Amino acid sequence: MVDFTRPIPHPTPTSAPFWEGLNQQRVRLQRCNDCQNWVFYPRSHCDACLSDDLTWHDVSGAGEIYSFTIAHRPTAPHFAGMEPQFIAVVELAEGVRLNTLIVHATAAQLRVGLPVKPVFDTSLIEQNLLYFEPA
Repeated sequence: MVDFTRPIPHPTPTSAPFWEGLNQQRVRLQRCNDCQNWVFYPRSHCDACLSDDLTWHDVSGAGEIYSFTIAHRPTAPHFAGMEPQFIAVVELAEGVRLNTLIVHATAAQLRVGLPVKPVFDTSLIEQNLLYFEPA
């Protein structure tokens, strides 16, 4: 059963291509056309050279766990019943890091450096979410 009390992202004009990509089960990142830096979270300017010449690219979403923690208690009331939550920072092959949840895994499997791949949570009507699972 879908829990409609969970928070739902509200895309901005800058972040809309990222969220639209997730709804199409695609991972999309911005890349600076001037310095070739990959950019995440979505921005209007490159965080390396400040250029505003950014374009969106589909990427595989492959990466590895950079850091993680296990939450044995709900991190907020609307996540009750989802514990333990495997909260992680994943570093994608492009070098950007993002906060996420690891799913379809056990605590014993988790380790820094574990290869992961994207999983699209389609349980919310309005917006797919991006999680990761062991590759």
